[in-house]
Amino acid sequence: MLRRRPDQQAAHPDWDPGGRPAGAETDGGQAMSRSDSTLVVEHDLDDNGLADLRTPRDDVVAEQPLGDGRYGLFHGPFSHYERTLEVTPGPGPANRHRVTERFTWRLAIPVWHPLFAWPMRRALRRRATGTPWWAPPDRFDARAARILGLLACIQVVDGYLGTVITQTITFAADEFDRSDTAQGATLAAVRLGVLVALAVVVLADRRGRRRLLMGTATLAVLVTALGAFSPGLWFLGSSQMVARGLTTGMGILIGVFAAEELPRGSRAYGVSMLALAAALGAGMAVWVLPLADLGEKGWRIVYLVPLLALPGLAAAGSRLPESRRFRANTEADPSSRPGTGGDRSADRRRTEQRRLLLLAAAAFLLLFFAAPASQFQNDFLKDHRGYSASGIALYTLLTSTPAGIGIFAAGRLADTRGRRRVGAVGLVAGTVFLVAGYYAFGVLMWASHLVGVVLGSLTVALGVYGPELFSTRSRARANGVIVTLGVAGSATGLLLVGVLADAFGSYGHALAVAGVGPLLCAVLVLTRFPETARVELETLNPGDVRPGES
Repeated sequence: MLRRRPDQQAAHPDWDPGGRPAGAETDGGQAMSRSDSTLVVEHDLDDNGLADLRTPRDDVVAEQPLGDGRYGLFHGPFSHYERTLEVTPGPGPANRHRVTERFTWRLAIPVWHPLFAWPMRRALRRRATGTPWWAPPDRFDARAARILGLLACIQVVDGYLGTVITQTITFAADEFDRSDTAQGATLAAVRLGVLVALAVVVLADRRGRRRLLMGTATLAVLVTALGAFSPGLWFLGSSQMVARGLTTGMGILIGVFAAEELPRGSRAYGVSMLALAAALGAGMAVWVLPLADLGEKGWRIVYLVPLLALPGLAAAGSRLPESRRFRANTEADPSSRPGTGGDRSADRRRTEQRRLLLLAAAAFLLLFFAAPASQFQNDFLKDHRGYSASGIALYTLLTSTPAGIGIFAAGRLADTRGRRRVGAVGLVAGTVFLVAGYYAFGVLMWASHLVGVVLGSLTVALGVYGPELFSTRSRARANGVIVTLGVAGSATGLLLVGVLADAFGSYGHALAVAGVGPLLCAVLVLTRFPETARVELETLNPGDVRPGES
């Protein structure tokens, strides 16, 4: 029998002791469902090969033997799994066997399961000694897979909402006849919405992650839609200030929720998957940007598109449970925990305060550059390189889509090699190439931006620090403060770059000045950040209650 690791959960609750999924149909004596995937592999083996095949798997799935050549789910990202072996004598020597190995399974990943169908089929066919490159370093159970899939769906909406103003402000400014400085001031004012995000995350530490996440997501969509009716840039900025605050709150809660549910060796992997989902949502905003070419008011349609997501948000919310760590830590009596005396509590508070200051400073320095580099891109392409809305969309898609490579690599490497080095490389290399892209023309501009985006996306490795370094009772609130300081950095950078771009007549010079921020951030990461890869949240935060202990 396999040993259960501390971060693994029992088989999915829909399994009965016989290994069959509840409510499944039978077909020829085997548990089957219309939504199950099946795979049959024929083997010609000797005694040693047969013995290996009869050994319960421990790779993409951990099996438990059920008897009679049947193996069921012990741990893995499945809502149903069964493997059966049929052995008959083979031709030739007596130690040869013909074996029919049959798999039936159903992934617990909602919505996204088609993306994993072929890799999982290949992994089941070819038994490996470890997890394949595309899978999380620490295997998910059914609950973790389901929650990450649902959070990724919500993150797509969050990515779209967070990109709308960036993609459309240059066209809105044209309609309202406003300058680059006015654009920078509007984008900076939008950042004040982080106060709304702070209110959301404070409530989330008291009321729970799920309720606040779903309410915030719905309200963010509705307030964003108001931008379509803007009579001036002031109204667009005001409505987006509230909407972006709600969107920021969504992003914080999604990250906290994921960190509280995923296994310790796959938290950065989960963050990278969520970043890819956010990038997909941002890409969708770019897909519909050519609507701005329909006329002077065409950009307004982009603000109405998120209304289509409301039914999907309702469906995701109905399937999303509350965070186990939140439940465990709100149900437990803190005074009953060992080591919760005044001195130790004071030490923990001082530790969290130091961590908060460190992460907030890093967020300020990073976004001091990253926000203007991203948000002035469309204006740069339109006014300094003569691109149309369709041209901007094409440029953004072709140079930014490959960032998925860097995002995925960042999550995997951060879990297996450590967060600090991966993040520092992204900070330095990404900044250098992105600044170069604002000086270049033609193919060199495209190439510099592409390389900068791919390498810069390695900074995703740093995104997991916020949820990791704070206790469950203050995790959302602390991350809200970090984001607030990051927003202050982005607002400062936007104002500075907007003014310098008007003064210099060049975004390259302005962003070169702002590029000092992430370079200083890299120094902080390498010299001050702790390494948290593969460490349990309760080890990083000793006062917390581990789920199941309360």
